[in-house]
Amino acid sequence: MKQFIFGFVFAVAAIAGGVLLYFGLGFAPVGTATPPMPFERSLARMALHAKIARQPLAQPPIPADAAGLTAGAQIYREHCAVCHGLRGQPETAIAKGMFPPPPQLFQGHGVTDDAAGETYWKVANGIRLTGMPGFEKSLTDTQLWQVSLMLADADKLPPAAMALLSQPPAGK
Repeated sequence: MKQFIFGFVFAVAAIAGGVLLYFGLGFAPVGTATPPMPFERSLARMALHAKIARQPLAQPPIPADAAGLTAGAQIYREHCAVCHGLRGQPETAIAKGMFPPPPQLFQGHGVTDDAAGETYWKVANGIRLTGMPGFEKSLTDTQLWQVSLMLADADKLPPAAMALLSQPPAGK
């Protein structure tokens, strides 16, 4: 039994040492253009989904009305579109250089199938290992909800919000 325990402890220490050497000697891919480490995407995704599942999702304290959805579209244009894109517009140079690539929320699969509370959590807290910043210190709670509700209802927005999201970015 002592040999088994010693072997187990030795194996764990060897693996930990190997991982430390891998990172410490500069073998880990850290550039955005390099392929991901083994299991990097799946581990990050698993951790995110587990974290969100562990806590109850907040319910919107504001209505998803035309004024709020249009305000959410403006907030999205100012803070999110540079990475996540606009309706009918090409991916930005910033988005092209990110790893992992940020989802283009108005092309293909968006976030309309996510509950507004889940999107709120992601917008407020950010997501590690993805480049997604947390906005809870730079946007008000109302603004966080406006953009979250707009994304949850992106397939049925009022004309004013659609117009904001379809215009080319400023300076183009």
